[in-house]
Amino acid sequence: MTMLKALLLAGTVALASPFAIFTQAASAQETVTVAGIETTRIVIAPPKTELARIIKAGLSTAYAAAEKGTRAYQQTQKLYFFYGARHFEPLWLSKTDDGSIAFSPNAEKIIDVFKASELEGFRPADYLTADLDVAAAGTDPMKLAALETAFSTAAIRYAQDAFGGRISPLDVNKTWTIAPKRINEAEMLVKLADSSEPDKLLLALSPTQPEFLGLKAALAKFYDGAVMDAAITIPEGKLLKPGMQDERVTLLRQRLDVPEPDIPETAGAAVTVDINYDEPLVVAVQAFQESLGLNGDGVIGPATIAALNGGSATTKEDIVANMERWRWEPNDYGDFQVTVNIPEFRLWIMNEDQVHYTTRVVVGTPKNQTAVFNDEIEHIVVNPYWNVPSSIATNEIKPHLIANPGYLASQNMEMLSGGKVVNASAIDWTQTNINRFHIRQKPGAGNALGRVKFLFPNQHDIYLHDTPSKSLFSRSFRAYSHGCVRVENPMDFADALLALEPEMNAGTLEAAFGDKERWFNLKTKIPVHISYFTLRVDADGTIRSYGDVYGMNQRLKELLAE
Repeated sequence: MTMLKALLLAGTVALASPFAIFTQAASAQETVTVAGIETTRIVIAPPKTELARIIKAGLSTAYAAAEKGTRAYQQTQKLYFFYGARHFEPLWLSKTDDGSIAFSPNAEKIIDVFKASELEGFRPADYLTADLDVAAAGTDPMKLAALETAFSTAAIRYAQDAFGGRISPLDVNKTWTIAPKRINEAEMLVKLADSSEPDKLLLALSPTQPEFLGLKAALAKFYDGAVMDAAITIPEGKLLKPGMQDERVTLLRQRLDVPEPDIPETAGAAVTVDINYDEPLVVAVQAFQESLGLNGDGVIGPATIAALNGGSATTKEDIVANMERWRWEPNDYGDFQVTVNIPEFRLWIMNEDQVHYTTRVVVGTPKNQTAVFNDEIEHIVVNPYWNVPSSIATNEIKPHLIANPGYLASQNMEMLSGGKVVNASAIDWTQTNINRFHIRQKPGAGNALGRVKFLFPNQHDIYLHDTPSKSLFSRSFRAYSHGCVRVENPMDFADALLALEPEMNAGTLEAAFGDKERWFNLKTKIPVHISYFTLRVDADGTIRSYGDVYGMNQRLKELLAE
């Protein structure tokens, strides 16, 4: 139960809660000047109706229960002040000419938003709940107070859903540590009640990023009666190269709208289907691959299959899930910022809504997933040490040490204890816990981090870095790291990244290449966003679909359906 709901529901069970405790603090205030001296005057309007007295009692109870100095205390105080200034009269109910009670004009505008909430990716039933029945309340003060409570709860729920999403990122994946966006419930309620256009106020809480608006426009097509393409799923299978034969060719032709080749009919012969992966289909596959930034080689492997299946039928559920993820993102991405989209295996730098630079990346495997979060790039490290994670030390390095005591030296690694280098070959690793020690790989051409890494200190110990394993960038599916993000052209990326640093560029970093670790601190911190969008929207409204590499889009769809 939210603070707001508890705060208001209290009024339905406490008609005469004592109010003496609020004589000093719980009064609406205004600043006045008396005899030339500025002071604070208490302005509290007494309730004039039974309904107002019920509302006051509920607010008083919540205020008394809140711990002074806490966020709950501040919010209940603001809400009490607001109601107190208006004689504790309800926000959403009004009396008609015939004496009956109805929703106020502002409430009706908000109800219209609830009714159309499907267009925002929501479910109207989440807000138009059964307890919003003004006719059933009649003129019973208790029922009307409950109705007031229910409406306030629904309005705030919609506001929070629009502003920060319905699902917590941590419920999707424990490593998705995106800072939650929360509205101030009491302040929002006051704004809605005071506004002459509360409907527009609610709608303005949704993201304004162009891609969110593009997804919203695509979602509207479902409710405009537009018929979306039926799903065509291409089965997994062996690598399919031009000139080969495969039963999946028929589905590929349907998926990419490539006509079947003409096959001469022979009297009495069975109808045959051409399953040759021929030139027209290869050309169509290459165009599809290039449109998504995949290798346009016509070879159909896991990444192309995933992209084909992801984009074959952009479902309503996929659109809603990606809209939800946009609601988690910061309202301000930064004028100059870096974004990595995991399903896309790509990084880009944006400068004033224009692509400043882009390159391919390798991300974490499904087992060692790259976390989703937002941070700021603060440092660039040249000739970095690679500090080996404990999991790699245990699962990969220790077995090698048992088999070959000289393994660390062969990998340009060293072991430390208490900050001092120790001789790993002199230790019996069948009896010793390797995580009592710290292992790192020394700078050099073969270092796992390459020549440079880009740091944004975070709880996941994830960063961007170079790599000596360049061959992986030629693959379409690029989820092979232990969690960090490998950059294909790190020095080109560095040069683009340092556009805001007048005294530093890629040449500055390259001049520092050697066997000593060197740190360069950025004067201007650069926002970096590690994201997970399976749908991307171009400026012309075209939706590009990417494979659900970690299965997290499916997980979010399931949570949204609950």
